[in-house]
Amino acid sequence: MPRKTKLIFNPIANLGRAWSVASSLRPIVNELGGADWAGTVFPTHATELARQAGEDGYEMVVAMGGDGTIHEVVNGLMQLPPERRPRLGVVPVGSGNDFAYAIGISPRPEEAMRQALTGTPKPMDIGSVCDEHGNKEYWNNTIGVGFDTVVTIHSRKVPVFQGFAVYFIAVLETIAFNYETFNLKVQTDQDAWDESMLMLVMCNGKREGGGFLVAPQASTDDGVLSYTGVSTISVPRMLATIPYFLNGTADKLKYVRSGSFRRMALTADRGLHVHLDGEVWAGLASNVKSLTIEIIPSALETVV
Repeated sequence: MPRKTKLIFNPIANLGRAWSVASSLRPIVNELGGADWAGTVFPTHATELARQAGEDGYEMVVAMGGDGTIHEVVNGLMQLPPERRPRLGVVPVGSGNDFAYAIGISPRPEEAMRQALTGTPKPMDIGSVCDEHGNKEYWNNTIGVGFDTVVTIHSRKVPVFQGFAVYFIAVLETIAFNYETFNLKVQTDQDAWDESMLMLVMCNGKREGGGFLVAPQASTDDGVLSYTGVSTISVPRMLATIPYFLNGTADKLKYVRSGSFRRMALTADRGLHVHLDGEVWAGLASNVKSLTIEIIPSALETVV
């Protein structure tokens, strides 16, 4: 275990259920050498805490929460010069926990904490995104444009359920109430196309939404990003497509486009709905029509 560890914890992750999990993990943390705990109290607080941890000389930051907490921590670490970035550990206690899945972290918090504090460091790629208004942010798992962002918005209104069920219900609500398409021009370092689309997901990790395998071939340390897009299709066909995303075989469908890239520039004919790692970046009233997405190879060390 590194000499100096900061554990950044989101107490309201998974509708507040994370609080009791954190209490149960304290004995494990103490057994493995201890850590300084810091709880988040407002949006982007984890970003500030992670950046400050690096400035204070911490050698490791453990993000304990959902994918949103990890996203914020990553953005804080990326604000530091490479030589000052602490290693990243992950303890998933959120609803989707898709990034933890991507890097092989146990879904059981007790095992994940032991992995974070005793595991092996490994280089990890990070993605960046910038819009035409100059807004820039980093992301570590997926960035979604279109349908899956609206799913994310609907998922915030499903308080009774947890985990994958939240996102599955949100998918059905999006199909019923917000089935929208957009014309998209895309240019990557590998290919280009101009097409009417329902959604486009750029991936560093393999899945999103707690179980939708949008890019089963993706890897967080291969130096490239993956993408998967769905062309404009009917509602019945979209319903029939869901099982393919659940078992990771959507790329076999003729209306699904997939590939890899290091840099992508895309422009749409209307405001895009965009999420970064499950956090809404451009919502239903978006004025974002252009994005530039790039990979930063081996930007962080993560403990796996």
